[in-house]
Amino acid sequence: QRTCESARVFTIVNYCKETLWPAVIPGGNFNGGGFVLKPGQSSVFNAPISWSGRIWARTGCKFDQDGNGPCETGACGTTLKCGGGGKTPASLAEFTLAQPDFYDVSLVDGFNVPISVKPINGKGNCSTAGCDSDLRLTCPKELSVKANGKTVGCRSACDVFNTDEYCCRGNFGNPSTCRPTFYSKKFKEACPTSYSYAYDDPTSIFTCTGTDYFIAFCADRFVNLSFHK
Repeated sequence: QRTCESARVFTIVNYCKETLWPAVIPGGNFNGGGFVLKPGQSSVFNAPISWSGRIWARTGCKFDQDGNGPCETGACGTTLKCGGGGKTPASLAEFTLAQPDFYDVSLVDGFNVPISVKPINGKGNCSTAGCDSDLRLTCPKELSVKANGKTVGCRSACDVFNTDEYCCRGNFGNPSTCRPTFYSKKFKEACPTSYSYAYDDPTSIFTCTGTDYFIAFCADRFVNLSFHK
């Protein structure tokens, strides 16, 4: 058990049937912020002390040998190495490494692949955050993003309709007035331990001290990471 702050080990694994191009910002310690993971592959990184950032997957990318090209979801510009935020929709794993760490999985920017975050050997709450089903299969038509006739992502209601009520702005800019909606409830059903909208309840944020992390895409297909139903 660590007593003082040190670098943390992040293992990122792809259990999906499709190739993914994970993105990390800030990505200096994560292969420049972008890399490829074929089905079943994993990569291991050391996150620096007090790193704060986000990890997501890009799908359907066509990068050339110089690392340039488009992606169907999650694109950060047209480069393999990510220098900025991803295009919505994308399921996000968010981290603030401190004493204790805060981490969550957020669908506030929509959903593209199931993602889960499991702390390893930490102290405290340390629950697994994320999704235990694939929202692409149940996405309401008006939120779905299609490529080649297939649903590749599910946008958030805020992203699609851009109203104060869905985006928790204006008169809806606080937890007591910004309540769950039909759409955010759909997201919550698929991913009970994720943020489904900006003022989602505190079941969605997690803390853990001195921990390494296992970040899995499509873990639901392969291994039950002890989600509480």
